[in-house]
Amino acid sequence: MELGSAVRAVRSNRVLVGDEVRPAVIVINDGKVCQILSDRDFSVDAACEVYDVGDSVVMPGIVDSHVHVNEPGRTSWEGFWTATRAAAAGGVTTIVDMPLNSIPPTTTLGNFREKLQEATGQCFVDTAFWGGVIPGNQLELRPMIQAGVAGFKCFLIHSGVDEFPHVTDGDLHSAMKQLQGTGSVLLFHAEREVQPTAEENGDPCQYSTFLQSRPDVMEEEAIRTVTELCLQYQVRCHIVHLSSAKPLKLIEEARQAGAPLTVETTHHYLSLCAENIPAGATQFKCCPPIRGAINQEQLWSALKAGHIDMVVSDHSPCTPDLKKLESGDFTQAWGGISSLQFGLPLFWSSASKRGFQLSDVVRLLSRKTSQLCCLDNQKGSLAPGYDADLVIWDPEREFKIQEANVHHKNKLTPYLGVTLQGVVCATIVRGRLVYRDGSFCPEPLGKHLLLPQRTNQAQL
Repeated sequence: MELGSAVRAVRSNRVLVGDEVRPAVIVINDGKVCQILSDRDFSVDAACEVYDVGDSVVMPGIVDSHVHVNEPGRTSWEGFWTATRAAAAGGVTTIVDMPLNSIPPTTTLGNFREKLQEATGQCFVDTAFWGGVIPGNQLELRPMIQAGVAGFKCFLIHSGVDEFPHVTDGDLHSAMKQLQGTGSVLLFHAEREVQPTAEENGDPCQYSTFLQSRPDVMEEEAIRTVTELCLQYQVRCHIVHLSSAKPLKLIEEARQAGAPLTVETTHHYLSLCAENIPAGATQFKCCPPIRGAINQEQLWSALKAGHIDMVVSDHSPCTPDLKKLESGDFTQAWGGISSLQFGLPLFWSSASKRGFQLSDVVRLLSRKTSQLCCLDNQKGSLAPGYDADLVIWDPEREFKIQEANVHHKNKLTPYLGVTLQGVVCATIVRGRLVYRDGSFCPEPLGKHLLLPQRTNQAQL
């Protein structure tokens, strides 16, 4: 089976069909899943080459709905070519690009068109796009919805880049009025400035100094605002990268009161904890911050109970100099963690030890993320009529993350040297073999996913 070629059928002893793992043959036609058959029901067409993957698991490709590609404008940080290759190598068949940190950001129709142009011919996996809400751009929102953005993101605190300013309460009310009735969704970076709880004069090279500067209450206060808005306007709202378990009660109360509200957490909050971050190790810095081990276990419990809906990478790379590794100063370093390529094994390495099943992986990393951006009619499920987006992987096999195997543009990640469980063997996007055993198809085969307008979208 050549890379880039159309796959007509995939056979495995371990296909995840619904919640059940069983031997099956997936028949593919015109990039879609056509049938899922047992071996005895599958008659081999002489012209149909079967891609037999033995005991490797076959399941829907990962849909990572939180990726910062940074193109145009900051392609030294990442870019569509490298980001989507890294995605393919990690079994991610769809990414959704954040409206920052590209220059210009995706905050106007013109800027969105510029980003689409930049991405054309560069994507190895399918790519959708978030727009952004910033002060004064409320009249751009509906034109961007009509042009196909998946929804919008805003910040309730400084975003880290000046060209994407955070919103005031007044901006939020203006945006919400524009989004009512559109079926679109507003994503929130949910931290708010609060009165400093202590003197911020600790050692900037100690992680604890940075952690104390972003206490849980910053997330709690922001999420209180989000829940009130969500209930008032009944516009779908989504909290990105929840790091503190403390606001979960607020979120659950709002949902029970009828708020169409969803929440994600990330691989780094589930895999890394504050107690283990060495002095000066600024590759661990992100906002909101990685918190302690007790908080991490509370996130896992919430995930198991269904109080957290999905898990994403929040892949947010930069050039090595911006991480200030020489000084090791957490207060000055760029906040962002690179993990797009490693989300599936990162999640599985921890989740499998906590009683999560393969069906949970698909629900949290593929199906719920597809629903968030209204791609769930074509992505995130292995069923007839859906895009034939497949990850083929060995959940039991271990590998060590080494710089030579990292496909992100910048190789710096807190996971270098870490041994994980779960090796991605091959990735299929709409029936085409885009990645296998370290090699990629010769040309990008991904497409742009422009969302048709959907009104009165029901809660996920």
